[in-house]
Amino acid sequence: MQGVLTGFAVIAVVIGVGYVIGRGGYLGEHGREVLTKLAFHVATPALLFTTLARADLSVIFSSRLLVTAMSTAAAAGVFVAVGAVRGWGVGRTTIGALCSSYVNSGNLGIPIAVYVLGDASLVAPVLLFQIIAVSPVALTILDLSGKGAKGPLWMRLLTPLRNPIAVGSLAGVAVSASGLKVPDPIMDPAALIANMSVPAVLMAFGISLCGSTMPGRGADKGPVFLSVALKAVGQPVVAWALATGVFGLHGHQLLDVVVTSALPAAQNLYTFASRYRVAEGLARDSILVSTVLSVPVLVVIAALLG
Repeated sequence: MQGVLTGFAVIAVVIGVGYVIGRGGYLGEHGREVLTKLAFHVATPALLFTTLARADLSVIFSSRLLVTAMSTAAAAGVFVAVGAVRGWGVGRTTIGALCSSYVNSGNLGIPIAVYVLGDASLVAPVLLFQIIAVSPVALTILDLSGKGAKGPLWMRLLTPLRNPIAVGSLAGVAVSASGLKVPDPIMDPAALIANMSVPAVLMAFGISLCGSTMPGRGADKGPVFLSVALKAVGQPVVAWALATGVFGLHGHQLLDVVVTSALPAAQNLYTFASRYRVAEGLARDSILVSTVLSVPVLVVIAALLG
């Protein structure tokens, strides 16, 4: 219980600071855009590089990862199927699929892993899977489907190599796999810059709430409802079913995978939507509502499986 409340309290305070900044206009008319660009192009790539460069990549090869990957694919797949039938468009459907399955494994997952599960490393498989596999694929789709996507197909398929988040992730994986130790004069400045990522993302999100309508209204009502239902209920239920029925997990292992699957949509998904100027309202509302709903969901899971 303490871990759930602590993680959400930290996020709420920083988002609140962003909201106050937005209401007061302290960063000017383009403050949110500047924070978003800072996070996307500089701070988040640095965070991913420093995180993965020091990570033990062997932790991703486990039954827990398979449960995570399959439950992620199931939730995202349902949204993609509905989006294709309803004609929501590639960009909007991609953002919605991410909001349905991409969990907040960093700034919320880590404190919850510490206080609820008792070990911060338990969130590592989810974090690495999302960084290494999910993000590059989703960002490539957004790049290729965007209005600014130009040039021959072979050049556009090289988009991940030009995406700062993908580059930061791949560089970190390369360093970790090689066993090299990055010198402190390089790693220390990178870590300092990386520390800006989470606050920038959360404050940009807080600024975006200024003047926004109540969640789940207008053209995004259907996509928001679907993504939140999949994220808050669908994904953890699928994870529980797979963990117990297919992989035979029980006890703490079962609790670990279900808790991590029940984490809300990650705040950096709003950064993706804002960067590509697609489905920003869908991302904002889905993140906000899934974060609120995840509190009782996580409390119930901890009570039933803990």
